Amino acid sequence: MWLTKLWVVPFALFLYKCDCKSRTNITLPSDLLIGTASSAYQIEGAWNSDGKGESIWDRMTHNMSFKIMDGSNGDVACDSYHKIKEDVDIIHRLGVQFYRFSVSWTRILPTGFPSKINKAGIRYYNKLINSLLKRGVMPIATIYHWDLPQSLQDLGGWANPLIQDWFENYAKVLFENFGDRIKVWITVNEPRQMCSYSYSTGVYAPGIISEGVGVYLCYHNVLRAHARVYHLYNTTYKPLQKGKIGINIETSWFEPATSSAADKSAAERMWQFECGISAHPIFSEKGDYPKLVKYVVAKRSKEEGFPRSRLPRFTPEEISYIKGTSDFFGLNHYATLKVRPKKSLKGVSELNDIGVDVVKEYENRNKTWSFYFRSVPWGFTKLLINIKYRYQNPDVYIFETGVPDEGTLDDKHRINYFKANLAAVVSSIREDGVKVRAFTVWSLMDSFEWRSGYKYHFGLYSLNFSTPERIRTPKASAHFVRSVTKNRRFQLIQ
Repeated sequence: MWLTKLWVVPFALFLYKCDCKSRTNITLPSDLLIGTASSAYQIEGAWNSDGKGESIWDRMTHNMSFKIMDGSNGDVACDSYHKIKEDVDIIHRLGVQFYRFSVSWTRILPTGFPSKINKAGIRYYNKLINSLLKRGVMPIATIYHWDLPQSLQDLGGWANPLIQDWFENYAKVLFENFGDRIKVWITVNEPRQMCSYSYSTGVYAPGIISEGVGVYLCYHNVLRAHARVYHLYNTTYKPLQKGKIGINIETSWFEPATSSAADKSAAERMWQFECGISAHPIFSEKGDYPKLVKYVVAKRSKEEGFPRSRLPRFTPEEISYIKGTSDFFGLNHYATLKVRPKKSLKGVSELNDIGVDVVKEYENRNKTWSFYFRSVPWGFTKLLINIKYRYQNPDVYIFETGVPDEGTLDDKHRINYFKANLAAVVSSIREDGVKVRAFTVWSLMDSFEWRSGYKYHFGLYSLNFSTPERIRTPKASAHFVRSVTKNRRFQLIQ
């Protein structure tokens, strides 16, 4: 989710100002699905229970706790592994139509390989899926949400081309055990955030620092592995299981700081490196990485003394194989940012390849994360329209949008954020013809927020992590979501 974007955290967003008197009553389209979400490492806990293996986040939080703001870990987290009933109860109370969760690779395959399938892990997810369906909630499963088995990282992880085989074998186990009930699959969550912060700057597990090199190896293998799993599902399982499968991409919307040509170019370049590098090979008519990205990295690589571009090339066969491998455009969106060209581009790094700075317009007066997450509905609308026209108007599943707090039940700022973003989505559907099919509130409950630990909270439900009970307490935003799902409408201005 958004907290992966560490380099934009100090920069505030912009207030949405418009005359909305004529649009105070927002009614949702009848076919727009509303849901909420979580991920395995962030909520499950039970890090070494019932045969689960060690993940890269287990290793990093235990051995490099200094990389986490509060020195915490996900050993217990929300204890969701032991609280399926509680979790499904609060999901049901929200009245949402679906719940997006992720599967822990090491809970299913403790060694990372299918030679050892953990029956306890299979039972856990079967119980979760069946409990959701019994309550009328559609389960949506993310195959990979950043918790790679440490055993595979020891072999190179996402920098090793063999991960295509490992990922396909893992996905096959999931399809065979859960595919009869899971009708929407997400292969990989947020390729750019995962690759940039795990294999470039090293702030996220596994903590690899390889700026401008490891990040592109990761991209390359993620896209190839994703395509392998898509084709596996499409040819072997989809005919019987009748589901959909796709990738999930996080991107902000980028506005030029001024109307100058240089600032406009910076905004386009930022888009291509942020979103296009993952989306273009899959959704564009010709496939492959964006021409601009290939040109910039090749040019800078040559100037830096590399014998070839740091961005690997796809073969013609790979371009064809990857193109079209998603039944929907999975989208996570949190921010709109103003950008301009970066002044200094010395040193090998992805950020210097991009060559863009985010404009700082506000000071953090109230010292809360919510200050940075000012809703920019017109930016969200521009993003959706951009996806429509760049990528042949795909079905769009918004799988994350949200805003943090620092510990409050009266989270009016979160309600206002959701209202503005949901209104923007409804407008994009009705006025611009964007085919948005789902809107997901991030997240179900407060949880381990990666590098931020438990310092910031995105949940509709609050948890007291200092108590073993981990009681789920609804915030004001949970009541708002329940009202929206019940009435299918809300008041934009009150």
